[in-house]
Amino acid sequence: MDYRQTAKLVLNRLKESKGDGRWDDHLSLATWEWPQGVAMYAMLKVFKASGDEALLKEIKDWYDGHIARGLPGRNINTTAPMLGLTMLYEITGNEAYRPYIQAWAEWVMNGLPRTQEGGFQHITSDCINEQQLWDDTLFMTCLFLYRAGCALQCQAWQDEAKYQFLLHIKYLHCDQNGLWYHGWCFLGRHHFGEAFWARGNSWITAGAIEFAQWLPQGDPVKRAVEETWKEQCRALLALQDEKTGLWHTLLDHADSYLETSASAAIAYGLLKGCRLGLLDCREQAMKAAQGVIGMIAPDGLVEGVSYGTPMGNDLDFYRNIPIQPTAYGQGLVFLMLTELMGE
Repeated sequence: MDYRQTAKLVLNRLKESKGDGRWDDHLSLATWEWPQGVAMYAMLKVFKASGDEALLKEIKDWYDGHIARGLPGRNINTTAPMLGLTMLYEITGNEAYRPYIQAWAEWVMNGLPRTQEGGFQHITSDCINEQQLWDDTLFMTCLFLYRAGCALQCQAWQDEAKYQFLLHIKYLHCDQNGLWYHGWCFLGRHHFGEAFWARGNSWITAGAIEFAQWLPQGDPVKRAVEETWKEQCRALLALQDEKTGLWHTLLDHADSYLETSASAAIAYGLLKGCRLGLLDCREQAMKAAQGVIGMIAPDGLVEGVSYGTPMGNDLDFYRNIPIQPTAYGQGLVFLMLTELMGE
């Protein structure tokens, strides 16, 4: 299979999507939000692997255009594109990006609301989510904070990102089955609907392996994150749908629908883990990847993607999230394909 051609098809379909720039426009690249942040990160990984200058220009144009128009208010989700901006700064050395990275990281450290124990409260564009930890936060904000700390040589930012990973492991990782709850609230101390939500778990499968890879050898946090991640991967492999290779949107409930974006991010993490020698599940990882590829329409649109999902207080909430094409669906499939393009 020509994975590069498939990736091009998925990316072109995303670039062709038009929107009005509203924060809740989850498909087009006209918006600066978490779906677009995921897509930009995947595009930058492709550039770093391929050296495609035309792709780099498209990425630069996207960031420069948004900066010229003015960036939106800061929250967990609007922080997601900052990871790509930090990578772009590292690649290009363009000092014009540095003040934006500096200001946003300082806001994360000093302006972002905190939960008890100093956790990053998952504040979004439409809800403050008081005293809530979400697994999404690690991908949307903590990856950026660590990379910003590396790029701008601020050890305090790197250390805070490490602490946030450990704190989220403490409250969201289930020690009984290895999976991750969607969220935790210090007000009443509960896990809401106690859902093992697929895409929430997939932010860990994809994000924790990125984070652990960046940490230096011998760092005890690296070891803790990797071991927690491997436990999650083992649990996910046991729940993979035998027929399609995908995962259900409620991982442990086969009556919930199979979901593509989570399956793509899980496949990415598994494939990368196999390449790095951390896992031995290549056959199952490839089955997942082929299942995801089977959900790409002839025009490149990724089908079977559940829409943006706030915190649910019962399992039916997750079962009833509508299926709708999104930028993160395109981006996560693109991210998965980055692990296959060398074949």
